[in-house]
Amino acid sequence: MSEGKKNITRRDFLKTTGVATGALIGGGIIGGLVGFNMDKTDQGVSNVGKENHAMPTPRGMQFFQNTRDFEVLSNATERIFPKDDLGPGAIELGVPYFIDHQLAGQYGSNSREYMHGPFAVGAATQGYQSRLTRGAIFRQGITLLEAEANKRFDTGFSSLEGEQMDEILTAFQNDEIPMAGTTSAFFFRLLRSATLEGAYSDPMYGGNNNMDAWRMKEFPGHQMAYINLIEDEKFQKIEPMSLGEM
Repeated sequence: MSEGKKNITRRDFLKTTGVATGALIGGGIIGGLVGFNMDKTDQGVSNVGKENHAMPTPRGMQFFQNTRDFEVLSNATERIFPKDDLGPGAIELGVPYFIDHQLAGQYGSNSREYMHGPFAVGAATQGYQSRLTRGAIFRQGITLLEAEANKRFDTGFSSLEGEQMDEILTAFQNDEIPMAGTTSAFFFRLLRSATLEGAYSDPMYGGNNNMDAWRMKEFPGHQMAYINLIEDEKFQKIEPMSLGEM
């Protein structure tokens, strides 16, 4: 990674990729999110138990059956959406719990999607093509993140340094890790999309704690009306409001 890319800020990245205007990014830009904004202090590292990166108050896991897998998920999401001087990262925003709870529901079971054969390898533009549910893909992906960490560094994923986590996540994005019934690149795209959704969704769904991700984007959330502001030409900084507050 060039020196210029190391010094770019997360806000600059959000502006240039369209995330700042509400769009989720497409596949293929690992430099934008994984390992993003790693300065000399390596603020993206979020190993559970390390100073300044404690897990939020437990809300109860609904999908993952053990703490290790949940910690792997947590640290992976923190590398994708790290804490920096602009605001909290994925762990503090509650993204791991958002993903866990989504996987425990219809999102994880693909219950609203056609999941019967015949199955064939689809083109990159065809979207979801696996016979596996998202829940099954996440279980396998998290297991392989842990296995790859032990294979490369002789320790678990959650014990790695930030750059080591990024190396493994990059390998997944580049489709270098074999997976059964899907590809590691597809798992990475699911993980990245779920991380962004958890960070920016309404807090009623379990992520975006205290609406802090909205505050970083100066997004007002769900306001009843703007009639008193709509004719004002100046930018209006509005305290965000969630659906649960309406």
